[in-house]
Amino acid sequence: MTHVLFEVKDLFCRCIRLASTGMSQRWHPWRHAAEHYPDVIINCHRELPAQTWGLTSFSLRKVWLCRRLRQVHRRCTLTHELIHLERGPVAPHMQATEERIVDELAARRLIDLPELIDGLRWTRDLEELADALWVDRPTLSTRMATLDPIEVADVEHALADEWLWIP
Repeated sequence: MTHVLFEVKDLFCRCIRLASTGMSQRWHPWRHAAEHYPDVIINCHRELPAQTWGLTSFSLRKVWLCRRLRQVHRRCTLTHELIHLERGPVAPHMQATEERIVDELAARRLIDLPELIDGLRWTRDLEELADALWVDRPTLSTRMATLDPIEVADVEHALADEWLWIP
């Protein structure tokens, strides 16, 4: 009984620490899928074609994530596919444009500006920064390349003009 109490107390303390650091507010695509798309089947056990990390079938209400993906890639890819579900199907001639839009929306959902600024205070190395933000490198690159002018000004102000980003 005492052992169980210590485990519960330890779990409680960890939850309090996470809440105080803001990590509990971090985007969680699996939770979002469960809450908003309980009818959608998410399959992580299939091998997908080369260069394909995820696929969505609107008619079958299914999302496939390539089984070779590491957890961080699954998180980013699931977010991308969930945004496709939110936006719905597009005409074939609009697919390339839609992919760029969904890439940006996913990057924004996964990396909020205060988190990005905190990460940039710590490192300017994109691999380290992506790891710290719990995203893959393409998602971080998309977020950095699509900062709007106000966000750039916020980053420059927060980092005391020691930041230069040229996408």
